[in-house]
Amino acid sequence: MTEFTLEDLNAIIHVRANESADASYTAKLLGKGTNKCAEKLGEEAVEAVIAAVTNDPDSLKREAADVLYHLLVLLKSENVKLSEVMAELNTRTSQSGLEEKASRNKS
Repeated sequence: MTEFTLEDLNAIIHVRANESADASYTAKLLGKGTNKCAEKLGEEAVEAVIAAVTNDPDSLKREAADVLYHLLVLLKSENVKLSEVMAELNTRTSQSGLEEKASRNKS
């Protein structure tokens, strides 16, 4: 079985972004602009938090999938490439999270 990746999901989002808004939820959402895309991400993040604090792992899995989808849609809306986000994460793994956070606070 081939593993489904964020890159796979990102590729699907980029294809669907170019489809008709009548046929594609992704295109419809992108057509409403960045603010709506951000709002949807926020809604899904809150739902994921609720699933976590209510100890509902099945719901958390579904909501986490929604969060990832809506994050990628928001990135697309703002023309931020997934590869850029992954590169940022990569730079952060060279030090501990506490060190990285402290370095951001010095700026």
